[in-house]
Amino acid sequence: MGILRSFNIGVSGLNAVGKGMGVVSDNIANSSTTGFKASRAEFQDVLALSLRGIDGGDQFGAGVKLSHIKPLMTQGDVTRTESITDLAISGDGFFKVDAPFGPGFTRDGSMHFDKEGNLVNSDGYKVRGFQANQDGEITTKEGPIRLGNTTIQAQATEEVKVSMNIDSRAEVKEFDPLKPEDTSNFSHSMTVYDNVGTARLVTLYYNKTENNNWTYRAMVDGSDAEGGVAGQMSQMAQGTLVFNDKGQLQNEVESSNSFNFNKGAAPDQKINFNFGESIAEGGDGSDASTQYGSGSAVARHTQDGASAATLTSLSFNDDGILTAVYDNGEARDVAQMAVAKFENNEGLFKVGKNLFKESRKSGQPAMGKPGEAGRGQVLSKSIELSNVDIANEFVNLMTAQRNFQANAKTISTADQMLQEIFQIKR
Repeated sequence: MGILRSFNIGVSGLNAVGKGMGVVSDNIANSSTTGFKASRAEFQDVLALSLRGIDGGDQFGAGVKLSHIKPLMTQGDVTRTESITDLAISGDGFFKVDAPFGPGFTRDGSMHFDKEGNLVNSDGYKVRGFQANQDGEITTKEGPIRLGNTTIQAQATEEVKVSMNIDSRAEVKEFDPLKPEDTSNFSHSMTVYDNVGTARLVTLYYNKTENNNWTYRAMVDGSDAEGGVAGQMSQMAQGTLVFNDKGQLQNEVESSNSFNFNKGAAPDQKINFNFGESIAEGGDGSDASTQYGSGSAVARHTQDGASAATLTSLSFNDDGILTAVYDNGEARDVAQMAVAKFENNEGLFKVGKNLFKESRKSGQPAMGKPGEAGRGQVLSKSIELSNVDIANEFVNLMTAQRNFQANAKTISTADQMLQEIFQIKR
């Protein structure tokens, strides 16, 4: 009977709308959940009977069902924070963590370092990224992001680079190692490091020997030299700088180089003094020290040594690279965040705790670096908020309420009609 069918159709409407209400309620409940992605209920009609058989037409519907719950993977708003380990992805992709069920994927970037130095999410699951090698270069090796040893070993100075101009107008001077300041044309000092990281002050003295020819001597105070006398300079290296008539560095020749520091340092440390790429080395004079008719001065000098140091601070940049800064001023890249990309984000399986896992519909994750091949950028000191639109959800809530009331009215009306039929017998 058609009236009885109306009961079943009305009940299907109540069930479907009730389940749809659950989707709306879940969205509203998670409107403050970091990285949460809202869902949308999608319904389908149910076909039960055709009065004309396979010819079609004149078909009775049998109600409605909740057919799909579609995740809405749109970008949530990004808010700034003060925590260095808060990260957000702007664009496509997911962070990868080592969850108990296997690889987990999340947009929730609220992270921290645990007591063992591992970067973990709020549930303690290790976050994965690309490791850096010993030189601080990011590799393609994927693994948990970990600080490791927070102390770096000392690095002995192997090379000093000097960019300078030396005055071509200077007179020839005879050098006296007992009075280096008074008998040199020009001098400057710099700090270098021995093999155990002890800072040593080295002074370079320059003497013009003839036109376009200069001799440099690297000396330290006797208190830093093996067998030296405090207050008296000890020579450790010597060489010659040859310039052409245009004041360009033609050649540099090293004649001796052996730094014998005291106080536990290794003997015969060699420090290469690089005054730039000379013409003899294939240069054109533009990237080397010069001899022009102006005052002698050092533009810059650098050296590659360092003392032993401990970690003082950490920071992520907007490429997702974790950099450690040490108390000797050195900065080293530790790792880079890995971003997982799926062919079908909507096919991911929700497992709770702001996590997804891969499914047949999502496809396998392709791991890569932020901003690479369509992956989103990683923003430091930022968190992605839920993408739930509260105003829209309230409208959906009212719509679901009206639909529920209408379906309930269908059942009550069918009941009244059935009551009329029962009254006929009386």
